[in-house]
Amino acid sequence: MSKRDLFLQSVCNECLEDFLNFIQLHKNTSDPYDLNEVLQEFPRKQREALWERLKKLLTDVLLDNPVENWQQHEDSDDEMEVEGAVDMHKTLSVISGVTEVVVASVHVIDKDDVYSDLLEIAIILNGILPALPNFYGALKITIQRLFVTWWDKGLEGKEELGKTAFTMLLEKSLLAKFSNADIIRLWHFHQALQNFDFKSEDSNEVKNTLLQCFMSVAFIKKEEGRRFLSFLFSWDVEFIKMIHDTIKNQLHFFPKSIMTYVAEVYFRAWKRASGMFLKTIEYNCIQDVMHHGVHLPRNSPVHSKVRELLSYFHQQKLRQGVDEMLHRLYQPILWRGLKARNSEVRANAAILFIEAFPIRDPGLANEEVDVQIQRQFEEIFNLLEDPQPLVRSTGVLGVCRIAAKYWEMIPPAILTDLLTTVLCELSADTSSADVRCSVFKCLPVTLDNRMSHPLLEQLLPGLKNSLHDNSEKVRVAFVDMLLKIKAARAAKFWKVCPMEHLLARLELDSRPVARRIVNLLFNSFFPVNQPEEVLDSVLSVNDGATMASLLEIIVILWKSIYKALNENEEANNYTISKFGTVLPEYFKTFTDDRCTVPLVILASFMPATAVPTFSCGVLSKLRNLDEGADENKYSVLIDCLCQWGKVGHVLELITDWLTDRLPQKNKNTPQRKVKIQEIVGPKLELALKFLEYILTNIMTRECFLNSSQKKLNQLLKALGAVKELLTSFLNTSELMLHNIGVNTALKAFSLYCRLTIHFQNKFCADGRTYLLDLESNADWIDEVVLQFLHIPGKEIEVSEHQGEIARQIVDVYLSVCKDIVMVGVSDAEFQAQLLGFGLAVMQSEKGVFSLPILISILKEITVNCLSQNIYSISEKANKILDIIQKVFHKILEILARCSRKNQEETLQSIQSILGEFISAVQTWHGTHEAVHQEMLSTLLAAMLAETIHSLKKKSDPEDVVPPETTDDLPLLSSYFLAIVLKYPGVMKSFLNELMECINSEAIQGVVGLVAALYILLILSRGKVKRTAIKETAVAIHTKFQCYNGVASGLSDIERALYTSSKKHLEDLLHL
Repeated sequence: MSKRDLFLQSVCNECLEDFLNFIQLHKNTSDPYDLNEVLQEFPRKQREALWERLKKLLTDVLLDNPVENWQQHEDSDDEMEVEGAVDMHKTLSVISGVTEVVVASVHVIDKDDVYSDLLEIAIILNGILPALPNFYGALKITIQRLFVTWWDKGLEGKEELGKTAFTMLLEKSLLAKFSNADIIRLWHFHQALQNFDFKSEDSNEVKNTLLQCFMSVAFIKKEEGRRFLSFLFSWDVEFIKMIHDTIKNQLHFFPKSIMTYVAEVYFRAWKRASGMFLKTIEYNCIQDVMHHGVHLPRNSPVHSKVRELLSYFHQQKLRQGVDEMLHRLYQPILWRGLKARNSEVRANAAILFIEAFPIRDPGLANEEVDVQIQRQFEEIFNLLEDPQPLVRSTGVLGVCRIAAKYWEMIPPAILTDLLTTVLCELSADTSSADVRCSVFKCLPVTLDNRMSHPLLEQLLPGLKNSLHDNSEKVRVAFVDMLLKIKAARAAKFWKVCPMEHLLARLELDSRPVARRIVNLLFNSFFPVNQPEEVLDSVLSVNDGATMASLLEIIVILWKSIYKALNENEEANNYTISKFGTVLPEYFKTFTDDRCTVPLVILASFMPATAVPTFSCGVLSKLRNLDEGADENKYSVLIDCLCQWGKVGHVLELITDWLTDRLPQKNKNTPQRKVKIQEIVGPKLELALKFLEYILTNIMTRECFLNSSQKKLNQLLKALGAVKELLTSFLNTSELMLHNIGVNTALKAFSLYCRLTIHFQNKFCADGRTYLLDLESNADWIDEVVLQFLHIPGKEIEVSEHQGEIARQIVDVYLSVCKDIVMVGVSDAEFQAQLLGFGLAVMQSEKGVFSLPILISILKEITVNCLSQNIYSISEKANKILDIIQKVFHKILEILARCSRKNQEETLQSIQSILGEFISAVQTWHGTHEAVHQEMLSTLLAAMLAETIHSLKKKSDPEDVVPPETTDDLPLLSSYFLAIVLKYPGVMKSFLNELMECINSEAIQGVVGLVAALYILLILSRGKVKRTAIKETAVAIHTKFQCYNGVASGLSDIERALYTSSKKHLEDLLHL
């Protein structure tokens, strides 16, 4: 018996094992048995018999194990159900086998075959499909394949089976583990959607699933996915609206990169639609997007995405019907948007108008089209004149785009007018840097059209001053435009903007601008790809300005790649070799200062051995400079020596000159050192200039401080001799001693102090060696200098000249000490000593002139102490806080003395820094309340004392007038209260202190209460809570009640004060 006959006999309930074995052989790829080949050999009657037996087998199996029992077997964990689970597995295996045979049978159906049994099997499988367990996914896929094949063959009953297959394919394509092949299969099966009745409730689930496809980025990115999505627009008119709403809701989550694909879906749907479908897509979808494109705020997260969607349609203007559609749909939206009162709507409408230009209906006659285009040019002119900068910027973009695209089609007169407006008016728009910037950003678009070059060559030179625009972004855009002009060969860029302008900006401008100017100039003046003969024709040694500019450009370029060049040994050696060869000739040829400076800088980039002739003479050049030489004469030479590691030569030169010129104690001590006899004499002022430059610049300072400590100490010792010279100046009225002026000596003393602290920071971070030297300067000033400032108890006859020198010495020392405290190099001992020194200075009559510096020092030390943790504050810090309070009291005494002498200018000169000190104490009042309270109470006591004194001096009751501003108070009180009013936090604390004084009866008597009221009146005009003012007023009012029955016992002035104050007090009580 043949295998064909054996297989036919196995299709029955009694031979299930044989049937399943045949199915297994078919699935086994290594076995030659193939159901497809077997079925092709079956004659028609035998095929029909097979299908009948398959139907009976399927029916019997389902009767033995009904579908209703499947869920019970799947959910049960009971061991009693094991046998039932085995039966279920066998049932599903038979169903799977039957399905495999049916799939193979569908492929061999002939037109004369009666396949009603197969149809019944397919219907049964369609019915049991929802009940199949999830773990039998392979069976579901086989059934799906059956239904798809049934649909493809066009067999009877394909509609229902096709709907099931479509739903299965649709759901699978939306699973997390989908593949692109799933989307492709769905697209190939898309016609099955027409079997669904849109209006039927049974279709609701498939509607929701289809709408999910529009939320899938995978669908949108895949070509077949977009075809499928655009096809869905043809299902039903109402479904189009649902699709559009879904996409709009999803725009917020879509990345901007896929908006072109979304637009393509709309466009494809529009191209294939007709009738009501076309109308719905146009008016419910496309026109709705247009409306949102005009009216959405620019800060909306979907605004840019809507723009992208519309841009796709604008780019399809060459496709048939698009121009007419855009003209018709934009008609009620765009022109109204361009005239809207809201500037953002106008700007949105403008950008869409520019992208879609020209908006025309091809079906109109030429004359009508010309009228429309003319109207649109008028709208462009209106955009350029719009009051909103954003709209004007959009208009500039429009002019440049339209000119570039339609140059040969636009009348020359209109082109000239448009570009003249942009280049001559909007490039100088004083009201908006954005508009000016847009001119230069957009003009390169027009330059891409070579036909624009002749006209632009005439207009562009008028823009040269834009290189000096006060906005950096405008300057950047302008140079970018010049680069475009150069690349497009539209004109000679130096005719648009002269070279002297470019070089001036290169020297002054920021890095972004300078880098672009270098890119603009470099290839123009140094054509790297040309032979040397060309270079000779381009460059001329007689053109000093151009050569200097070129050398400066080379310096800038080398600096920009300095680090990278050092990391590439081969390139670095090549560059040094090339420049080392030519630099000696350059030094001979170019003697102008502007050329020599960049040449010296270039030499500093190379080793000294690469330029031996120059390097050997650098120190000699420094030594031969005049004493009055400017910094640019010596700065680059010192930089060179530092770069070459020869800063020690400069150090020795400075030390030698200082030793020779300043009076040294041990000047006759022989030195074991061979020295070449110097023809040039020592230059003290030049030595000080060298030293100041070295200490001021980071690179030179680091090289300098890395020198031998012994040599540095020798320099410090030589510089310290200036104290002897200053002592001599104090003891004489001469302005010159040893041919050294007072100012030079003071500069040397300042450098001596600065150098001391640099050494402390470098060599004694954990010690006090150099701090002790600095403190010894304070002892010297205290012992020798302060007596010339008229200190009580040390009265000596002092000339004005001597007093001025003494004051300058004190200020130099205090200035350096202030810097030391600010940078955190000082310790507690130094700060305590410095405060003590400050007290000594303030004891003198001229100590008032040092108050600004002293208060700055006081502020820095106070912040340093108060910022420490209150629980770990040291005993030394507490000692310093005590001294701070003494210093503050002394400052107030001096200010009170100034007030009595009406020295208002002195008070004004220190008002700002005193306010900063008070504010700093206020900032830290939470951790150190005692210091804060002491400061406020001292301030308040001084103000009350002065105000009371002023009120008691009044003799005429009519002179009693409450103050309206701080200027109406006595001078010191006015000065202090102006400081308090400047800082809201201080004002609040000060008001609390005033309240405390009133309640504690520290303020007594009518005059005292009136003085407090006057202060409160001024405070009430500041930024303070009304309730706090009112509470203080209540406290004063309570104290005033004590005088209600005894007013007759008061003096005339007290009675007048009492009477006049009651009204103002009532006003405060009713705030």
